[in-house]
Order: sequence, then structure tokens, then C-alpha cells
Amino acid sequence: MDAVVTKITDVQWSRMLAAGLWRKGCPDVWDQLRRVEMNFVGFDGEVHRGVLVVNADVTASVVPIFTKLFEERFPIRRMEPMEVYDGHLNASLRADNTSAFNCRRPDQINAPFRESPHANGRAIDINPLENPWKDLRTKRWSPSGEYAPRTEREGKILKGGLVWRAFIEEGWVWQDIKVPDYMHFDTGYPSKPFKGPIASPSTASPPTSAQSTPAG
Repeated sequence: MDAVVTKITDVQWSRMLAAGLWRKGCPDVWDQLRRVEMNFVGFDGEVHRGVLVVNADVTASVVPIFTKLFEERFPIRRMEPMEVYDGHLNASLRADNTSAFNCRRPDQINAPFRESPHANGRAIDINPLENPWKDLRTKRWSPSGEYAPRTEREGKILKGGLVWRAFIEEGWVWQDIKVPDYMHFDTGYPSKPFKGPIASPSTASPPTSAQSTPAG
């Protein structure tokens, strides 16, 4: 899979700021963020190069997770950092983009900034079209309800399946909320430093009503 983990450069951080991925009130994570560049298998069966921006403390689990997905040829549509979409969540979802870090804007669905797994670089959304979430504000699936039923299909995440096992074995949690969010894995809410499977949040108390919105 040829994964390469590097610090976020000044140039990339400037692009992220210009796209609104970080602003006053967001967690101070610049020095904690890492760029993980790695190969993935696309829906066309070919090998492509992608990038995830994540917190440094999850890189030791992200690389083996995506290595498993690569080796098993689990298809991923695309894997681009959020500045490619000017920080627009819906644009990334519609593009079926697999992404991680994003301190989402106030008009986008989000957990409180400081506690948000995405805003801390400890959440990953995979193949949003095949694995949508339900927006309680509109009662609709986003980006589309076409593949909402959890039936077997290329690129889908199913409980007990390949992707689910790869993340759970590394101590991540799948859609730890009260509404369906099939694309979403994180290391716990509220987000805090991750220490691996031993510190897995999987035994934490069930989400409260305050945690009923997508984990952000």
C-alpha cells in the first residue's frame, strides 16, 4: 500500500485555512495533524493514490486498517483532503469522497467543535454514497438514500464485515450515535487522545441525547 505519513506543511495548512477547515473556536490541532498518503483500490479495480488528514495519535491504527482494505481490494471511490472541496461537507459527500479531518462550519451538521472527532482528526467517513447518514433536520438520507438499506453491495460497510472488523479491531467505533451514519468511524466522543485498542471507547456508556447528532 506504500503509506507515507508526514506533518502538515505550511503550504497545505494555508490551503486548509483558506478553505475554512480551521478557524477560531476549533481545536488547536495543527501540530497534531498528519498527512497520510497511501494507495487504495478504486471501483474501477485499479490502484489509486489518496490522502487522509488525521491526528498523529491515530496514524498507527489508520495505516494497518487501510492496508487490510487494500489487500482485500475493498473499493474506495476517492480519497481527497477537504480543502479540495473548499471545506464544503455536502460537496465531499456528493463526490463519494472518503475523508477525515474537518472542523465543520456552523451551518453544517457537527458536534461541538472542541469535542468533535472530525475536528480533532479522529474520525473517518468512507464511501458516503454507499454508506449514507440520515439528517434529522430534513428526515432525508445524505448524500442519497439509494444505497441506505444494509444489503451486500460493493463499497458498503456492514456490521461484522471487512471494514467494520478492520476498524473495531483497532479500537474504533462505528456510527456511535442514535441516527444511522453508516460512513462514520471515530475513536470516541467527546474526542480525546487515542491510545489504541486497549483504550477502545467501545465499552463506553451509550450516547446521551446530547450525542444524538452525527458525531462530526
